[in-house]
Amino acid sequence: MYRRSSGHRISRTSCTAMVQQTVEGGGPATYAKEMERLSAKESLLLALKDAGGFEALVTGKTTDMQRIDVNERITGLERLNPSPRPTTSPFLEGLWSFEWFGSGSPGLFAARIIFERFPSTLAGLSKMNLLLKDGYGKVTSHVKLLNSIESKFILSTKVSVEGPLRMKEEYVEGIFESPTIVEETIPEQLKGAYSQALTTAQQLTVPIRDAMANGLRVPLSGTFQRLFMISYLDEEILIIRDTAGIPEVLTRLEAPSAGMQETNPEYES
Repeated sequence: MYRRSSGHRISRTSCTAMVQQTVEGGGPATYAKEMERLSAKESLLLALKDAGGFEALVTGKTTDMQRIDVNERITGLERLNPSPRPTTSPFLEGLWSFEWFGSGSPGLFAARIIFERFPSTLAGLSKMNLLLKDGYGKVTSHVKLLNSIESKFILSTKVSVEGPLRMKEEYVEGIFESPTIVEETIPEQLKGAYSQALTTAQQLTVPIRDAMANGLRVPLSGTFQRLFMISYLDEEILIIRDTAGIPEVLTRLEAPSAGMQETNPEYES
């Protein structure tokens, strides 16, 4: 039920089942409102796809027309929010994928760090996930350099409830994980430099090698924080707005469960 369907599309069979479950015992008006909500949700997911998806957003390739279209559909879905108290809803916890974010989000912060330092031909932000569990959040940005070097930037946060809709996010720690190199995809002109770097790394002392293997940790200790409001939440979509009112849209990847920490690396501490 919680897995996101391919291409963010919601099947008619799934919609019908969800409507039947939601409006069981309700009248025609309840059924009509639920159908309106599911239609608005599918419309938003389609608009996100038409806008070019995550890659177009982080590289600044979305047009003004696409942005206003997405924002219009976000507003249309928010007014049909089925969760009156989303901050304490069981739907909130789990693993989410960023689909749309604004200027104040940690997602754009990570994207700017990458694209201000590397040309888009050399570096790319392939995806970004958010894990919410037990009052803590973990934003994981997946980075690829030269189509050969894969790494992650992980931002750990403490999340607290401030009201039925409002939450506070305090940044605890940032981690630049040590990169994983796919040797088969290294360009020929860089293989010599890679071999030299590998030889140099092997000559480092054990403490330095261990430190590099564990990645670079940047303690933040709650120095940075932000308030946000959850304007929409159901079992598949989460929409939040920062203090400037800029929306972020996330779609669910997985719901939390006892066995997921063993099978999904995003759940590792």
